[in-house]
Amino acid sequence: MHIKHFYDPATYTLTFVVFDEKTRDAVVIDPVLDYDPIASATATRSVEEVEAFLKEEGLSLRFVLETHAHADHLSGSLHLKRRFDARVAIGARITEVQETFAGLFAFGGDFKTDGSQFDVLVKHGDVLDAGAIQVEVIETPGHTPACVSYLIGDALFTGDALFIEDYGTGRCDFPRGDAKALYHSIMDRLYKLPDATRVFVGHDYQPNGRELRWETTIGASKAKNIQLRAETPEAEYVAFRQGRDKTLAAPRLLFPSIQVNIDAGRLPAAAANGIRYLRVPMNLKSPTDEDGTPRA
Repeated sequence: MHIKHFYDPATYTLTFVVFDEKTRDAVVIDPVLDYDPIASATATRSVEEVEAFLKEEGLSLRFVLETHAHADHLSGSLHLKRRFDARVAIGARITEVQETFAGLFAFGGDFKTDGSQFDVLVKHGDVLDAGAIQVEVIETPGHTPACVSYLIGDALFTGDALFIEDYGTGRCDFPRGDAKALYHSIMDRLYKLPDATRVFVGHDYQPNGRELRWETTIGASKAKNIQLRAETPEAEYVAFRQGRDKTLAAPRLLFPSIQVNIDAGRLPAAAANGIRYLRVPMNLKSPTDEDGTPRA
């Protein structure tokens, strides 16, 4: 089994291609569709790099695997699905995320919140058959309720649950996020895996300007993760996570990302004038009158 990483510096996102050398079966994990919020324009540079690699290596893409509905980048899953006839999989609890944000964005009744936009909804313990590649699903809620990690052989892909040990873990302040749930996802599931298990993370923010890293191990995480080591008490972690999350700004691409990603990477349908429009709610935490005056 081989693993190839791709890095999008604009969103600090890592995308992975996992493939079998003999059969050429492959899966892609968390692909990126580029989005410029100033111009409100998408581009396919990042996902085309992945596409080119798949074609150059003669790989048969079986699945695009989403670890969750990302809040910091648009998904390139639909681009790959259409070009390789692959299936898109995501955690079954995506329905909870859809229900939450369908209301926030005031989507009409035609927006489905049953997860049917995706090809496969996976649950804890499921095993996906991607040709010669077997993908075990580990539910790791906390960052979002629908987060899953994927175990392929000795390689674990953790999305936003667990990062490189010098950065820590995912934030838990999005709707239905839960620091206690993330604690148990990591401690009771990920940290129970063998120490030699390789961990491939969904982002690397390169703290202190260090070189890019995309791989660590369960053993290193248990011993050195600055936010959650094997001996960290639940109360200590939850208090830390909740306190830190209060200081974090919203992701730059939060609103574009969520509304596209809960719809399986589909951009909004074009209006009568042929233009696609994103919805951006205003003053969610501090409602105002129409002239901008804060409401009492």
